Amino acid sequence: MPGRIARGIAPDVTSRLARRLRHGTVIVTGTNGKTTTSRLISHVLGLGAMSSVHNRAGANLAAGIAAALVQRSTVLGRVRGDVGVFEVDEATLPVVQPSLSPRAVVLTNLFRDQLDRYGEIDIVASRWRSALRELDPSAAVVFNADDPLVSDVGGQHPGVRIPFGIDDDSCGLGTLEHAADARYCYRCGIPYRYSTVYFGHMGVYRCEQCGASRPAPSVAATAVVNHGLEGIEFDLNTPEGAVRVRSPLPGVYNIHNVLAAAASCLYLRIPLETIARGIGTFSPAFGRAERVQLNGRPAVLLLAKNPAGFNEVLRTLLRAEGQTALIAINDLTADGRDISWLWDVDFEMLTGRLGRVVVSGLRAEDMALRLKYAGVNPQAITVQRDLGRALEAAIGATDGSPLYILPTYTAMLQLRKILQQKGIVSGFWED
Repeated sequence: MPGRIARGIAPDVTSRLARRLRHGTVIVTGTNGKTTTSRLISHVLGLGAMSSVHNRAGANLAAGIAAALVQRSTVLGRVRGDVGVFEVDEATLPVVQPSLSPRAVVLTNLFRDQLDRYGEIDIVASRWRSALRELDPSAAVVFNADDPLVSDVGGQHPGVRIPFGIDDDSCGLGTLEHAADARYCYRCGIPYRYSTVYFGHMGVYRCEQCGASRPAPSVAATAVVNHGLEGIEFDLNTPEGAVRVRSPLPGVYNIHNVLAAAASCLYLRIPLETIARGIGTFSPAFGRAERVQLNGRPAVLLLAKNPAGFNEVLRTLLRAEGQTALIAINDLTADGRDISWLWDVDFEMLTGRLGRVVVSGLRAEDMALRLKYAGVNPQAITVQRDLGRALEAAIGATDGSPLYILPTYTAMLQLRKILQQKGIVSGFWED
C-alpha cells in the first residue's frame, strides 16, 4: 500500500529514488529462487559494508519495489542505502526494469508455474528478451547456464554475461524427469541431448543439429556434498579463485541460488572470502527450509509451488528418516488457480517411504487423491482442510521425529500466521 500511494503521488518515484543509489541496483527474477537469491545477495553485501535497499518481504511487483525504496528514504528523498537488491516477479521484469536501470539482472530459471497467469515459459522468455534488449549494454546479465531457455535468453545480451552452473556429475539424476519443461532446442526444435540432468530440465545439454549447447559457467560448483536437510557443501570456482563453501540451504536446487548470489556479488567487487563467509552464515528465508520448534518437536517448512520445485523438495525430504509430512495445497490467485500441476509431481517416490502424511488446504481432497494414485497407503493419509487442526494432527503424528511441512505459497503464509499467533515465528515482513 505505501508503494501504491507513493506512485499515485509521484508516478516516477521508483526511478527518482533508484537513481540516488550510488552503487546502482540488482534485479533478481525467475520462477524459483528469487527470494533466497536476493536475500543472500543482500546478506553478503552487508558483510562487505554495502548497505542494501531490499524488498525482503517478497513484494516483488512494481508497488512493492516502490515501497521498499520509500521505506528506506528520508522525507527529503535521501535514500539510506548504497545499492538496491530487488526480487522481481518474472512477468513484471519488462515493467520495472526501465525505472530501476539495473547494474545487473540475475536470471535464475524458468519452470511452468501459475499457467493461468503467466502462460507457458516461452511467453515469459519472450518478455525477458524484450526487456534485455532495452538494458544498458554496460550492465551485466547473470544467468543460469544449466537452464537451456534461460541460457538462450541471457546469452543474447551484448554486454557483460556471467553464466553460472553446476559442474559435478554426481548431482545428476540420469534421465529427464516428467516435470522437465525446456526439452527442445529453441533454434531448430529438436530435442536436446543431455549428458547430465540435475533436476527438471537443468543440466548439461547440446543440440545435435545446430550445436547450441550449455555455455561453460564462469562461476561453478564442483565436488558437491549433499548433507540433506542439513545443507550443501561444494567448491565454489570463480575467476577470482576457488573456495570451499557450506550452505545451510538444502537440496541441489539451492546450489543455483548460491551460485547466482556469488556471481552477482563478485561482479559488485565483493571479495571471495567475504562471499564464502556470507554463504555459511546465511539464514533461510521464511518458508524456505525455515526451521521451527513445535511442541518441542523440530519442524521444517519447505515451500513447494510447481512440479520441478516440488520434486526437489521431495528428494530432500526422503534423505531423512521416519518422515512425517504436512502437505497444504491452496489454489488462490498467488498459487495459481489450476492445480493440475500436482499430477506432474513425482509423488510416486514417496511410496513405501513415508510414515504419516496430513493433507490440508483448500484442495486437500485433490492432494489426497493424487497420493492415492501415487501408491501411498491410504491408511497413512489424514485429510484435514482446516490448517490449524491439520498442524496439530501432524505434530501429534510425529512421535518426536521431525515434521516436514510442504505448503503452496498462500498456505505457507497462513501456516506462518498460525505459528506467529502461537509466538513461534515473527511476521514474515519482520524477518
